[in-house]
Amino acid sequence: MSLRPRRQTTKREIDLEDIKELEEMLEEPREGSPVDHPAHYGGADNPYEAIKVIEAWDLGFCLGNAVKYISRAGLKDPEKTIEDLEKARWYLDRYIKRLRGAL
Repeated sequence: MSLRPRRQTTKREIDLEDIKELEEMLEEPREGSPVDHPAHYGGADNPYEAIKVIEAWDLGFCLGNAVKYISRAGLKDPEKTIEDLEKARWYLDRYIKRLRGAL
């Protein structure tokens, strides 16, 4: 919501501008948006989109995040390819520690 100056209202009054802002914020994400099937994760038409693979293989949090970061490495932000791969490695290392009983 914006921080525009507000007029005084009683508890029962509704500011229509605020309602419009809330409706826009709650609107369903659009296809291809940064939220709904973004291209850097494969897009809606790709059967190997990261979320589809993660859910189909029931990977859970750590392995799912590793797959997510590997699948987007170099696509979301080419300058952060190494960072994405390091994040994937971090999640794999955490999963391995958990399997070994170290967590």
